Amino acid sequence: MSPQKARLVIDLIRGKDANDAAVTLKLINKRAAGPIRKVLDAAIANAREQSEGLDEDTLFVERAYIDEGPRMKRIRPAPMGRAFRYQRRMSHITIELGEKE
Repeated sequence: MSPQKARLVIDLIRGKDANDAAVTLKLINKRAAGPIRKVLDAAIANAREQSEGLDEDTLFVERAYIDEGPRMKRIRPAPMGRAFRYQRRMSHITIELGEKE
């Protein structure tokens, strides 16, 4: 997905509790919400594995950003034997969780 479209979704969860962010991503009707939710679930699982006495209710989305990834250059057929070039954009999703004190 393009970074511009994914940033619209990531802006909705920045600063929220991790559980509230997961619910928000589940209910939002955007294509970018699925991959972002997977990254958030992975971040929660990583935090759970690294700290044994961690309370998951204290986790919140401390930093969340989307960087532009590589572009795939493709060709779409056009009428009369021509072709149009377009770029399929990709994005790198980064989510960092923090713990409330």
